[in-house]
Amino acid sequence: MAEYYLWIKAFHIMAVIAWMAALLYLPRLFVYHTETIPGSAESERFKIMERRLLRGIMTPAMLAAWILGLTLIFTGPYGTAGWLHAKLAFVLGLSGMHGIFAKFTKDFASDANKHSQRFYRLLNEVPALLMVAIVILAVVKPF
Repeated sequence: MAEYYLWIKAFHIMAVIAWMAALLYLPRLFVYHTETIPGSAESERFKIMERRLLRGIMTPAMLAAWILGLTLIFTGPYGTAGWLHAKLAFVLGLSGMHGIFAKFTKDFASDANKHSQRFYRLLNEVPALLMVAIVILAVVKPF
């Protein structure tokens, strides 16, 4: 498995990039979706975009990132490193955000959104902040 480590790492990074792109874009769609009238053609278009982003990109990318990341942990040299455990805690946070965004996608799909544009604008920053912590831990390996 060691001979494939760098290949696994490369595909893990690609999966993370796709997952992060979706985590950053979906709440922006929510911001714009709040401006529409429920049941309008524009609202229905946003529902399709949100569902496809979640099911077609975000969830498969998250699953790939987790599977490949765990493979790296079990085959690489860093399994017991403190920075890795901290990184995993932040990745769990990203996974939680994924779940929250999936719930909001369902809320919009049933015209049951209860939040404002401002709420989604602020929520949009959470994945970016988690990403900063994850990248610093993975690259700098401070402890």
